[in-house]
Amino acid sequence: MVIPQTDPKANYLAHKAEIEGAIAHVLDSGWYILGGEVTAFEAEFAKFIGVNHAVGTANGTDAIVIALRACDIKRGDVVLTVSHTAVATVAAIELTGATPVLVDIDPKTYTMDPSHLEDAIKAISNAPSGTNRQLKAVLPVHLYGHPADMPAIVEIARRYGLYVIEDCAQAHGAIIEGKKAGTWGHIATFSFYPTKNLGALGDGGAVGTDDPLLAEKACALREYGWHERYISDVPGMNSRLDELQAAILRIKLNYLDEENKRRGLVANIYNEFLSDSLLHLPAVRPDVTHVYHQFVVQSTQRDNLRSFLMANGIATAVHYPVPVHLQPAYKGQTTIGRGGLHNTEQICNEILSLPMYAQLSDEQTEKVCKTIVKWEKQHAGKL
Repeated sequence: MVIPQTDPKANYLAHKAEIEGAIAHVLDSGWYILGGEVTAFEAEFAKFIGVNHAVGTANGTDAIVIALRACDIKRGDVVLTVSHTAVATVAAIELTGATPVLVDIDPKTYTMDPSHLEDAIKAISNAPSGTNRQLKAVLPVHLYGHPADMPAIVEIARRYGLYVIEDCAQAHGAIIEGKKAGTWGHIATFSFYPTKNLGALGDGGAVGTDDPLLAEKACALREYGWHERYISDVPGMNSRLDELQAAILRIKLNYLDEENKRRGLVANIYNEFLSDSLLHLPAVRPDVTHVYHQFVVQSTQRDNLRSFLMANGIATAVHYPVPVHLQPAYKGQTTIGRGGLHNTEQICNEILSLPMYAQLSDEQTEKVCKTIVKWEKQHAGKL
């Protein structure tokens, strides 16, 4: 039997009775779009994150678009982000008409490097007038469950008068210096894709903020720009979290802290068993609570190791095999910040996501570790 790399079905089965009860309640209610379940989930999720407002959206990509537009990001504006991310981050910026400028990452945490961020800002700020580029925002990505260096990023953004929009799709519940990811910037975005730490049984997303004006804008933008039904005050879109997904998320939110702790215990087993291996294990900054959306290791023999694990019934994944700026749709079409993307490009051939989900047992985790140790012994002298 194969150990999956992630298993949203196992998470559903862990809460099956409650979820099915919630679904039945919604079906019986006859109210399926923007009703009481969405309103309740928005309040509960905002409280969990530690912000005053949450606005449900149809998916995480739309959440980024809505957050950007709420900050008045438009054609001709520049948004700084990273290339080592799901393509949704960059695609969302382009959907607003803005220009993404990609900066390099910290090779240990895989998140935006503040020094590269400031270098890119200075280069753009000092560009000749008439380039028609206006720096407007920084969009750091909290990747694999480890938050970006928000204290440094927020300070840089403050000095240059930039919005900070956090991409928290992989960091539900992660903490930096006692504050959760999603509470550091002006506005934050979340995805509830089924494999996320907090996953729906379909698509879903949310925007979170303390700013009542940004929240009001986000609410209008997700439904055609309406403040009054059928009257569009601004050009909006259709991106509503539906009642069924909201009801499911309300159930699963009750278990998120517990399941994040379980992910941490799985990570502890990996770190203990593999401490003497030749793999590069995930780094965790001392002021951070990592929620291990993924457990990402590095190996110069990544593909060989991955094949060996699969042959032994262990599935893995690569997040992400090709940086956004090297993908066919974006190659030669994106702007790269000063300093280049050396770290981003270097790691893509070495990273490997081991199995990681809350329902993964100690025995399964230990099997993964023992199989890796076996592989290393067989390749002694070659690694």
